[in-house]
Amino acid sequence: MRHPRRRTTLLRREAVAATVPVALAALLTAAGPATAAGPTGSAGVGDPYFPSAGNGGYHVAHYDLTLRYDPATRHLDGKAVLTARATQRLTRFDLDLQGLKVTGLTVDHVRAEHRRNGQELVVTPKRALRKGERFQVTVTYNGTPGPVTDPDGSPDGWIPTDDGAFVAGEPQGAMTWFPADNHPLDKSGYDFTITVPEGRAAVANGVLLGQRTAHGRTTFHWRQSEPMAAYLATATIGKFKVQQYTTRDGLKVYDAVDPREAAAAAPVLKQLPSVLKWESGLFGPYPFRAAGSIVDHAPDVGYALETQSRPVYDRAPSLSTLVHENAHQWFGDSVSLTSWKDIWLNEGFATYAEWLYAEQHGGDTAQRTFDALYARPATDGLWAFPPGDPGSGANIFGTPVYARGAMTLHVLRTTVGDRAFFRILRAWAAAHRHGHGTTAQFERLAERESGADLGALLRTWLYGRGKPGTP
Repeated sequence: MRHPRRRTTLLRREAVAATVPVALAALLTAAGPATAAGPTGSAGVGDPYFPSAGNGGYHVAHYDLTLRYDPATRHLDGKAVLTARATQRLTRFDLDLQGLKVTGLTVDHVRAEHRRNGQELVVTPKRALRKGERFQVTVTYNGTPGPVTDPDGSPDGWIPTDDGAFVAGEPQGAMTWFPADNHPLDKSGYDFTITVPEGRAAVANGVLLGQRTAHGRTTFHWRQSEPMAAYLATATIGKFKVQQYTTRDGLKVYDAVDPREAAAAAPVLKQLPSVLKWESGLFGPYPFRAAGSIVDHAPDVGYALETQSRPVYDRAPSLSTLVHENAHQWFGDSVSLTSWKDIWLNEGFATYAEWLYAEQHGGDTAQRTFDALYARPATDGLWAFPPGDPGSGANIFGTPVYARGAMTLHVLRTTVGDRAFFRILRAWAAAHRHGHGTTAQFERLAERESGADLGALLRTWLYGRGKPGTP
């Protein structure tokens, strides 16, 4: 999540196997049908809120990103090597890339034709790619990256700061700093090699494999082995104070904190191991081999994001925000969306994790939090639109998605009972681990685990217009 869009009124975000799961391959193939011009990958995957996002006709198994950034000039030099597999015969395919200048492009080491069409980088390889064929795309590029403006008016992507960059890509921003198949449908492994001036740290996802300093510059090598959606990638840069440690469970933790936020952040970050242990007890084993936090000083950003394995915060987080962003490691990062319309599966779940944490650590019960929200009048923004169908990309970070999404889970809990409810949460995280899930799949799983008919309840709370009747 972006936690919170501070304009909202909540109660207080080694390469993978080259094969694609059958269901995902079918979705990607469907998104890239043959056209009159021949077999071409589509320019988007058909997301109702972001129709240009993602690309059809292939799956990226791995990104190898080599970046060099100068905060003084805000200049970025990049090289992206994408290892992919065609899910249909391809004579042409697209990548998402905005603003940066492409200086070279090859497919399987052979120069390929390419052109720009808005955010689309349209690639025509020398020869057609066969369905099922593995191929490698290498793109070199440079320029001055900057954010995109989301439909709700907020910045997203590569956001320059006074000492580096705050990099948070939900929902569109990955394309501002590397060529990507920029939709949660496609998840990949990542390697990041990032060079910055000495004295700054470049923090990405996963495990830090090493760093070296020479000639006034430091290079960091990160690896995110488990599959990750492009919007969850980060390469945040700043003059950070860094702490590294390994938990008793063998989890590698890397915390990077802007010195201006260090005093406020320290008591909260100290609780990360206990928060992850608590969440693992509710949701099942932590899904990644690394964890941590990036606490930047970026007051103009206005949100935090659950960047995979290492959330990024625009300022020192509260404990509830830490709980929320790390709950996303299960719900949103490991279990990912197939459509932005289903974002309540991310935000409602992470918000309800906050309620559960408070309930089990001396705060308000989830019922009391629910009751306070339900007491709001029918004219309140909480009831402005249904969380299961926010209506547009401008609404996906709105109060109903977070708070009414969490309320939906609470009504589910009170309907099926605690034993079945917590079994549902664990089963959801396990069944879709490192994959994808839809609202329809969640409903089927919840009914299977509880033995109850939940269709009417979920339709009312997720899709009903206005304030639902008394639960």
